[in-house]
Amino acid sequence: MPPRGLLVAAPRSGSGKTTITLALLAALARRGVAVRAAKSGPDYIDPAFHAAATGRPGLNLDSWAMPPALIDHLARSAADGAELLIAEGAMGLFDGVATEPGRTGAGADIATRLGLPVLLVLDVSGQSQTAAAVLRGFLTHDPRVRIAGVVLNKLGSERHTRMIREAIAPLGVPILGTVPREAAIVLPERHLGLVQAGETGDLAARLAALAALAERHLDLDGIHAAAGPLGLAAGDAGSLVPPPGQRIALAQDAAFSFMYAHMLAGWRAAGAEILPFSPLADEAPDPSCDVCWLPGGYPELHAGRLATAGGFLAGTRRFAQAKPVHGECGGYMALGQALTDADGTTHPMLGLLALETSFARRRMNLGYRAARLITPSPLGATGEMVRGHEFHYATVTARGADDALAELSDAEGHPLGTAGSRRSTVTGSFFHAIARG
Repeated sequence: MPPRGLLVAAPRSGSGKTTITLALLAALARRGVAVRAAKSGPDYIDPAFHAAATGRPGLNLDSWAMPPALIDHLARSAADGAELLIAEGAMGLFDGVATEPGRTGAGADIATRLGLPVLLVLDVSGQSQTAAAVLRGFLTHDPRVRIAGVVLNKLGSERHTRMIREAIAPLGVPILGTVPREAAIVLPERHLGLVQAGETGDLAARLAALAALAERHLDLDGIHAAAGPLGLAAGDAGSLVPPPGQRIALAQDAAFSFMYAHMLAGWRAAGAEILPFSPLADEAPDPSCDVCWLPGGYPELHAGRLATAGGFLAGTRRFAQAKPVHGECGGYMALGQALTDADGTTHPMLGLLALETSFARRRMNLGYRAARLITPSPLGATGEMVRGHEFHYATVTARGADDALAELSDAEGHPLGTAGSRRSTVTGSFFHAIARG
């Protein structure tokens, strides 16, 4: 039977998409459904929770950063062996950037591209009949997007539920879930979103509670039936960022964990071998590797341990004497001279770049980025274009005399100047790569 799918979306952030998605995934997996999950947009954290709920790798699908052919390729790969693909949107269903149609980064782009019906989560706290007006707007805003059903979230009482049901009934949209306000299960958060799945010690218990929530308050059979057949074109993997070496030393622990699953899968499919190591366990990159990659994460939460991890520091410095080392966001900060944590304590880092950063003076940096490389790096050759995003709260207090890595522009093509650093074999930037563009 061909795989089917749907997109869980909402009018805005904070409506309960992630809670409903995880509850749905956990309940379906517990029923034995071969379900695979995807996240629309540049998010590292939700896909790890998706993977924990389904037992299958997480996935990102991003209509701005990924060419349509790559979305097709990744969706087809994800659907292989799966009965159901459930994608979770980001922000509001139609929220994106002002660019060409289908490349805005909105969840609606993914729904349209793959033919996914939408399960709309409505936070109805503080409203009653107005929920029907909101739903009516979603039904008519874009005829390419089909609303297959709604979940009413944060209901206050049986009367509240009845009033909204009566208001929605003339619209002919199935109500596939009614979740009371007191049923909400809160997942722990920090400044970049949820605490990572690997750090949530009681994750299995939380997922079991979410599955039970879904069994009580969601029409699981109705939601499964609302899924539509996936429109899966052949696709093309040519825009994946190629492996930067045959053997890749990859930092991987609670300080360095932000690595896109499609990047790793693409590297492995191209024949590369990935050798993880843990800086927090004072491990260094394997000297037999061709390149070392320090991904993003939360080094600011572990700066004291990193500063005293002598084996990691010395081993990475030796590695960089002859072979490329690249850092993204948190990895970039670790490559610098020093990192000041939120308490104002300054910790020495690897010192392979002149960068100094601080969380004592936090400032959010967020947005899609298009990068034209102006120097060779593990991301690609000079002149190549790479699309991705930036999301961090660090302030750069010193950049030093290192060469820049890339010229950046925002999602609408407005130039942002040069960014990143390069010194000899070492490169880094706050920019997270998603695909070549």
